[in-house]
Amino acid sequence: MIEQSPSMIRLLALCLLVLLPTSVWAQASSANDHPLLARFPDSEIISVEFEQDAIYRLVLSGLQRTRGLVAPEESQRLRGDVTKIVYEISQEFSGEDAYQFFREQMESKGYSELFSCSGRACGSSNYWANDIFRNRILYGPERNQYYLAMRTEAGAEDSPSIALYIITRGNRRIYAYLEIVEVGGAQTRLDLLDANKLLSDLHLNGVIVVSGISFVSDDVLNEDAGLLALADLLSSDPSLQVYLVAHLAGEESLAVLQERSLRRAQYLRQRLIAMGIDGERLNAQGVGPLAPSCAVTDCANRVELVLR
Repeated sequence: MIEQSPSMIRLLALCLLVLLPTSVWAQASSANDHPLLARFPDSEIISVEFEQDAIYRLVLSGLQRTRGLVAPEESQRLRGDVTKIVYEISQEFSGEDAYQFFREQMESKGYSELFSCSGRACGSSNYWANDIFRNRILYGPERNQYYLAMRTEAGAEDSPSIALYIITRGNRRIYAYLEIVEVGGAQTRLDLLDANKLLSDLHLNGVIVVSGISFVSDDVLNEDAGLLALADLLSSDPSLQVYLVAHLAGEESLAVLQERSLRRAQYLRQRLIAMGIDGERLNAQGVGPLAPSCAVTDCANRVELVLR
């Protein structure tokens, strides 16, 4: 029997995924994916934003700085509703895997490519993250970036346009970012669907895991995207009162882990108050390692909302 390496198995699995028909992709992905483009399998939505009737610049070239300003050599100005989605990709795959998956999906749907680039040919990742997309979570080494601009109908500027940016950060986290521009108005408000589903899950189960929140230290978040999504959720129902529960495992004593997890929960509470959430609605608690659950990724270190 020929022994297959993990990389070969991963490649074969990806090939099967990209060859699946669109209907199967839809079944495998979340019901809250945008109808125009399904997520990479097993990826997780970190944040969803929506801008109504916005002026949007679709980038159609690499980026450069001229006279102190970052600008593409080519771009197209559009006006419409813009949906912004950040996905985190499982580290079992690579940024290139995700990029090829989306390209295959684009081709299977008959979308037209307007521009694509990868690595240093795209320009500075700092420019993409901070000047174009204004989302620092997307900053990483230039060699690890991919960009693809597409349109759902070739030659029809009033048809939806999509910008895809994929980056593998220095900490090996992989993000796929979509900006979907619908000139005639959005057919689906994905941000509202996502908040409604989370609220439904919270009321049904009494608890939800807050995705996208991880800590560099007890008072520094790794990224802010999960916190923004949490604030949006709490803002969507002003009557909601919750326990904000931080979990933390490690080799330290139980007392230390409980104290550190409480500091994390209190830090999140203060950040949410600064974002306009009424502090009376938030009760911060830290339980250390006392409530283990392996039903979610990185189950030992997580944040949960529990109904009060």
